[in-house]
Amino acid sequence: QVQLVESGGGLVQAGGSLRLSCAASGRIFSIDALDWHRQAPGKQREFVASITSGGGTHYADSVKGRFTISRDNAKNTVYLQMNSLKPEDTAVYYCAAQRVQGRTWGQGTQVTVSS
Repeated sequence: QVQLVESGGGLVQAGGSLRLSCAASGRIFSIDALDWHRQAPGKQREFVASITSGGGTHYADSVKGRFTISRDNAKNTVYLQMNSLKPEDTAVYYCAAQRVQGRTWGQGTQVTVSS
């Protein structure tokens, strides 16, 4: 199985930057893609960004040009670099590993952006 642990969340002022990390362990070779999702209070969880095993990336329209997803295969870690943060980016951010068997979720990390 795959285990995911997120870190790097915190409080930042609008316009600032933050980098989230997601460390994966277990059956790493079985992962087809790694995703970032977020969930704000009172809202459903929404897709933020993904990176495939081949290195392709996709982003939600709301974060294009501001967020960058990347990976370090040697460290089995995926990152989400968040720049030009806005108060509406405030949410719990979750890492997810997509496999044939389904999606595995991390525990989430809180990101709060003050105005």
